[in-house]
Amino acid sequence: MIKVYRKTATIRAEQFDGSNEMIDKYELIDAGTMLGTHHSPELYLTGSGKVGVGDWIATGVNGEHWAVTDDVFKKTYAELPVIPKNVAERIITGHSLNDLIPTCGGIYRAMIQTVVYGYQKGDIGDWIVNHSDVFARAWLDGYVVEEDK
Repeated sequence: MIKVYRKTATIRAEQFDGSNEMIDKYELIDAGTMLGTHHSPELYLTGSGKVGVGDWIATGVNGEHWAVTDDVFKKTYAELPVIPKNVAERIITGHSLNDLIPTCGGIYRAMIQTVVYGYQKGDIGDWIVNHSDVFARAWLDGYVVEEDK
């Protein structure tokens, strides 16, 4: 029986621009060097295959790298949402409460506290209500905390 899976780990990725800096950073190998000839326009990521300008170089949880073509990358990966620090703290608190009281999901509790018990314009509840889709994605998929201004 075929089962359906989703990726659970986050990755870091950088789009390859062809620069010498990126060639050195990822230790890309010139195909001409591999064949004993001089320079070739083809570059390879050890163990992952050919990398072209516009492709993505992904880095996994163990520091491993692999190449992904731009079209496959766009179909497979989505950038994590950027959220304010106080919203991130609400998510952390909500996940902690969910561990303590599993019968009432933490995300629902966070939303109910915000909507039912009210909020004032400009506070955390205002942000959550006005960005509910981003809040839900951050809760489920992970997030990046926005830098202080």
